[in-house]
Amino acid sequence: METVGIALAAYLVGSVSFAIVVSRLFALPDPRSYGSKNPGATNVERTGNRLAAALTLAGDAGKGAAAVWLAALWTGQAPVAGVEAPVAGALAFLGHLYPVWHRFRGGKGVATAAGVLLALDPWLGLGTLATFGAMVAFLRMVSLASIVGALFAPAFAFWLFGLRPVTPAVAAMALMLIWRHHDNIGRILRGEEPRLGEKKT
Repeated sequence: METVGIALAAYLVGSVSFAIVVSRLFALPDPRSYGSKNPGATNVERTGNRLAAALTLAGDAGKGAAAVWLAALWTGQAPVAGVEAPVAGALAFLGHLYPVWHRFRGGKGVATAAGVLLALDPWLGLGTLATFGAMVAFLRMVSLASIVGALFAPAFAFWLFGLRPVTPAVAAMALMLIWRHHDNIGRILRGEEPRLGEKKT
């Protein structure tokens, strides 16, 4: 029952979309109404307000990390030692994708996933972020780098922790993140996905 309560609380925390909240505070348009229509830091940056974009990034990553840390604090266990913290991270991530506070119209979850992974274990988070960064540098395609990072994250988790609960939780997050990028995958396969510095066609 305790795990269910933690999962529900984490989902509600994850359902706070900082792209929408920050945009309202800065009197910016709803990020779901322009650009990629994705409520995330990249889309908020399209308004030209870098502070709002930075706050969105920090908030979305922070809520994922907070869900994991609070679950670990409540149970008194290290984040990767039990079930509750990985479940909290995965449910906060799910909340970002399908937020109850915002009519279930959420983002793609890259920043929130990064916050969750770093809070679960710094090496897990840094390894995944390094993979993402390398892919961005070589391919100049953020969406593809996000997908590759998601594919590597469960492998890193298994390498570090075997079949502890953290590994299936990270795998579930990776599958959800890849699914949320299905439009990007279609454009990549058609050769239509823009690279950094290019405009979307």
